[in-house]
Amino acid sequence: MDEIHSGDTSLVQGARDIAKEAKRHASRTVGRSVDRASDEFSQHNNYDRFQDDEAMDDNRRAYGPTPPGQSGRGGGNEEDEGASSDATEGHDDEDEIYEGEYQGVPPAYGDGKPQDGRVALGQPVPESAKDRKELENERQADEEEMAQQYELIMQECGHGRFQWQLFFVLGLALMSDGVEVFVVGFVLPSAETDMCVPNSGAGWLGSIVYLGMMLGAFFWGGLSDKLGRKQCLLIAMSVNGFFAFLSSFVQGYSMFLLCRMVSGFGIGGAVPIVFSYFAEVLAREKRGEHLSWLCMFWMIGGIYASAMAWAIIPHYGWSFSMGSAYQFHSWRVFVVVCALPCVSAVVALTFMPESPRFFLQNGKHDEAWMVLKHIHDTNMRARGEPERVFTVNRIKVPRQLDDLVEMQSETANPVAKAFMKVRAEIRGLWMTFMRCFSYPVRDNTVKLAVVWFTLSFGYYGLSVWFPDVIKHLQADEYASRVKIHNGERTEDFTFNFTLENQIHRNGVFQNDRFIAMRFKAVTFIDSTFDNCYFEDVSSVGTSFKNCTFIESFFYNTDIDDSKLTNSRVITSSFHHNKTGCQMTFDDDYSAYWVYFVNFLGTLAVLPGNIVSALLMDKIGRLSMLGGSMVLSGISCFFLWFGTSESMMIFMLCLYNGLSISAWNSLDVITAEIYPTDRRGTGFGFCNAMCKLAAVLGNLIFGSLVGVSKAVPILLASAVLVTGGLVGLRLPDTRANVLM
Repeated sequence: MDEIHSGDTSLVQGARDIAKEAKRHASRTVGRSVDRASDEFSQHNNYDRFQDDEAMDDNRRAYGPTPPGQSGRGGGNEEDEGASSDATEGHDDEDEIYEGEYQGVPPAYGDGKPQDGRVALGQPVPESAKDRKELENERQADEEEMAQQYELIMQECGHGRFQWQLFFVLGLALMSDGVEVFVVGFVLPSAETDMCVPNSGAGWLGSIVYLGMMLGAFFWGGLSDKLGRKQCLLIAMSVNGFFAFLSSFVQGYSMFLLCRMVSGFGIGGAVPIVFSYFAEVLAREKRGEHLSWLCMFWMIGGIYASAMAWAIIPHYGWSFSMGSAYQFHSWRVFVVVCALPCVSAVVALTFMPESPRFFLQNGKHDEAWMVLKHIHDTNMRARGEPERVFTVNRIKVPRQLDDLVEMQSETANPVAKAFMKVRAEIRGLWMTFMRCFSYPVRDNTVKLAVVWFTLSFGYYGLSVWFPDVIKHLQADEYASRVKIHNGERTEDFTFNFTLENQIHRNGVFQNDRFIAMRFKAVTFIDSTFDNCYFEDVSSVGTSFKNCTFIESFFYNTDIDDSKLTNSRVITSSFHHNKTGCQMTFDDDYSAYWVYFVNFLGTLAVLPGNIVSALLMDKIGRLSMLGGSMVLSGISCFFLWFGTSESMMIFMLCLYNGLSISAWNSLDVITAEIYPTDRRGTGFGFCNAMCKLAAVLGNLIFGSLVGVSKAVPILLASAVLVTGGLVGLRLPDTRANVLM
């Protein structure tokens, strides 16, 4: 028995050695066949090579899956297969037929399952495992061959109804990202005023939302490379919609900040996933143009937010309250309305399929084939050619290299199992991120990060600086019209109208009544109020400095200690004081003006969007990126002449119109430069750098308002020109197939 067992072991080892040698020979054949695929693609524009290459089939039968009805051994028949000896049974288990295959779906060309020499998830490493570097080289050859075939398949599927349906669905998601950015600026003054935020806490809303978007871009982008584009985008948009809606009802500023940060965390995944998703269903000749058209939805989101803010927020009457504790003002209605594009995107996205390229990259041949057939049939029916058949028989699937992970036993604690699973996923995300800094994309990742950072720093910094400068000019003009009253004296007079933009010095008010009226930007200095009656009074931007109140009565007013600076209150009483802070939108021209300026600035990017979409594939991504950033930097010098509101608005529109082409080309380049297995991760990292630059730009440029024009102009010009020059060093991806 020992001799028989020894002979069987020798036969098993011999069979494995033969299979190992056949696989090495096949990998060299695959490398040579990639070059033949490129030549045949350029000469004949078909993929017969992927279907009829019998020579390669013969080699792959030694280690790959076999089409139904053929032998599992090269050149053998069913009788030979049935007569296989016991010595080959172990090898048969390793070369089993593709299990996902079912009637109507052709088999995968290549193997998506772990094979001999590969580490299966949760399995021990076999002694005969190949060197991982060799396996990765084989996978790279498979990916290059699959990229060529996938490009030909997308050309057969055509560009039609399916792409346009996905275009509008993903456009809603991208529109939600644009809305989120503009919501921050529009609700910031209203929310901080309504919630009585002190000056020390002002400005946190803008920074916290961008911080959430930065973390979300990195997290959701990386997760989309593991779980899929559609699934991650659905979860991210759902998180954004839920917390955006919830933020409109919370009353405390801390809870409002938390909700907006989580909302920003959700929407942070929109940009990296949307462009990765759409790029993977476009043929090469359509990719640059239609990704640029998709960028228009970000502009539409800005226009939508500006229009809704203009129509809703200044209407203070659009509010209700439940006692003094719960206030629901018009800006909260605006927050709810701005969540509608996100909700629409979630609903529409449920009817769209997963990216077929993601399926293929992860070895899911059947699912990818079904989605591609759906794309083909949808487009053919729209063209009036429903009889055209999807002729793809087999699709290349790259070899799957699963990482070895530690698994708990079946009797382990469920909490420990969940912890191990989460740790394994986080480790996988980190490893994918680190691969963005490995050859051959390491240098491109660094360059892209620099370009994203500089473009965002200049854009968001100036976007904050422009409106604040306009407000500063308005404030100077408003202050120049102030009315000053010195030593006035009134007795037994009833004030039932609004006092606005006035300064009263050394005034005496005796037996006067202030009923159902409002003080707006009024300052009383060294004045005396003797036996005065205040009822239903609101005071916005009003203060009493070194004043004296003698035997005065206050009922239902908002005059409190915060507005009485170094003032004396003698035998006076306050009853039913108003709680909360008073909104300032009644007849507030400046509110309408701010929203209108943002509306014009957003609308100004429309010509740039159209030009970039039409010329993206003609003049190239790099020329568009570098030229747009350099021109944007040069346009900053015209700010020296911005001495009026109208001139500053013109400069804002000019800058936005020139910079939008850089944004569009940068989105296209980033989506094309990374391979499928790390496209979401790389795009998410670059977009995270964008949001980090937005936070720094808001802080730095915001502190320069009213100080000096030279510093922001020179700073913005320097970073934009530098980023444009670095962008010109990126590789041109216009003629490349999507890896």
